[in-house]
Amino acid sequence: MTAASSGRVVVISGGTDGMGRALALSRVGRGDRVVVIGSNPDKGRRTVADARLIGSGDGLEFIRADLSSIAQTRAAIREISSRYGAVDALCLFANRPSPRRVVTADGLERTFALYYLSRYLLGHELAPLLSRSASPVIVNVAGVGATAGRIHWDDLQLERGYSAVAAQLQAGRANDLLGATYAEQTETPIHYVLYHPGFTKSGDLTPFPAPTRALIRVAAAVAARTVERSVEPIHGFIEHPPAAPLTAVDRGRTLPLTLRTLDPADAERLSTVTRQLLARM
Repeated sequence: MTAASSGRVVVISGGTDGMGRALALSRVGRGDRVVVIGSNPDKGRRTVADARLIGSGDGLEFIRADLSSIAQTRAAIREISSRYGAVDALCLFANRPSPRRVVTADGLERTFALYYLSRYLLGHELAPLLSRSASPVIVNVAGVGATAGRIHWDDLQLERGYSAVAAQLQAGRANDLLGATYAEQTETPIHYVLYHPGFTKSGDLTPFPAPTRALIRVAAAVAARTVERSVEPIHGFIEHPPAAPLTAVDRGRTLPLTLRTLDPADAERLSTVTRQLLARM
């Protein structure tokens, strides 16, 4: 299978909910070939059906994969590699907060595996396809610009003192460092964008207890951005990737790459730890 000649090939992780879904449907509406990766087959079928309703059903493909699993993430990568000769944009959204600590079949804390490690794997192992694009870009949607949270170097899997907030913040800081390391690859033509959209009416709230869901919905009604507003800058990143190897954008503001959350030494340290972890799997 090849991309339509008039459009790009765009791969979206977490593309059946919220911002990922909105971007997927908008991109097929613009003539792109979109590959959506998600774990829920019903949501995948609905996303494909909604693409058909706007006359673009043939432009959207769903690949079922639990991206908290290393094996399933790599299976999705192999499937994409078998069908496409090049990928123009990789947009990374997959994340699912977990009130309780959950350990994956790989022995990893699930937020770390899903929110950080799947993005590491997709970015690095789809690099050969991205490098064949005339203007390749990776857009990592996380929390760049925030300084809360840290990497728990002595307890990456949060076996001691787990909380959903600590797990989310650690993975967010890990994604900042992932972008910093990726952009240091001088031989790659791939541009990397770290993008923080801000509080958005997006995502699946079912992991949270009912009182928490109610509070989030009230806050969202008052202060959150619409999905459409938060997604809009991503179209620009896809169609006109920034010239710099790494760009960090927080709610419309381009950030200096001297932020302590983008520290090159920490980025290299996390990259080394990640490679060692994967080598053991």
